[in-house]
Amino acid sequence: MKTRSALSAGIVVIVLLSVLGILSSSDTTHENKIRIAYFPNIGHAIPIVGIEKGFFEESIGDQTKIETRVFDSGPQAIESLFANSIDLAYVGPGPAINGFLNSDNHNVKILAGAASGGASFIVHPNSEINSVSDFAGKKIAAPQIGNTQDVSLRHYLSENGLRPAEKGGSVIIYNISNPDIYTLFVKGDIDGAWVPEPWATILETELAGKRLFYEEELWPNKEFASVLLIANVDYVEKNPTIIANFLQSHNETVAWINTNPIETRIVFNDFLNSHFGQSLSDDVVDIALSNLVITADPLSDSVYSFAEKADALGYLGRNSYNLSGIFYYFDSNSSLEVENIDD
Repeated sequence: MKTRSALSAGIVVIVLLSVLGILSSSDTTHENKIRIAYFPNIGHAIPIVGIEKGFFEESIGDQTKIETRVFDSGPQAIESLFANSIDLAYVGPGPAINGFLNSDNHNVKILAGAASGGASFIVHPNSEINSVSDFAGKKIAAPQIGNTQDVSLRHYLSENGLRPAEKGGSVIIYNISNPDIYTLFVKGDIDGAWVPEPWATILETELAGKRLFYEEELWPNKEFASVLLIANVDYVEKNPTIIANFLQSHNETVAWINTNPIETRIVFNDFLNSHFGQSLSDDVVDIALSNLVITADPLSDSVYSFAEKADALGYLGRNSYNLSGIFYYFDSNSSLEVENIDD
């Protein structure tokens, strides 16, 4: 199992399970509340464990009600932040950056990290892909346009002198959901896929796929932010004590996951069973967890690097972008301040 110390600790993971619609707790008019959004993915182990084990509730106190929203995509979470229907969200770097750039007065900011790594390129057993030199003319799948894996795939192609078919190149890219990627992989209709955990492990262990490389191998220090904690700044500034307590429980949950991987798997599968009536095999979750790192460190350099890649692909609009002020940080005096960054 990979480990890392950061902001408070770290290890463990990612799993993307597709859901239709949005699950939510019952609405409330209670003024003292915090509304948290996350995905049913192992990379979102912090909010899942924090909620299911009661860590968040214990830290925040019984005077503040916790409401949860379970989404299946980053854009849904960002739209809800814009609509002021949630206060915090766990999302990938793409939605976090777009949320910051497109929100009024840059009202969406990053509070902390949640996961690093956890994506791989998996080759179909009947494909003849042994290296990037074999990508030409192949059909490669990645999740939705502009998400973390899509940006990484397209940037990787560009770095190796390749272009997608829609840009006049020879590589055919399918941007489809992870379950649909699984289906095409079963049928042999794609040659490879750039996917997050646990889908990478599922394609490898259940469908005899070959893991050509782990994405972190392409990043400095083999780490990159794959899940981040973002917030509506208005809520943060109006509720500093709640946020301070929440961030404390966020960090403590990182430490608990780091030292309790088996229990984390049990909590995660219990969560899947409770919400969706199904779970993953112990082996798949354990392998997926071992391929990832849960950390409170937002790995800011990787966020800036991701933005550069997304911008080069035209995903950040025609105008230049500026990420100055995208990070909030929890200082040593337990208060929140904006990090001023001029990069």
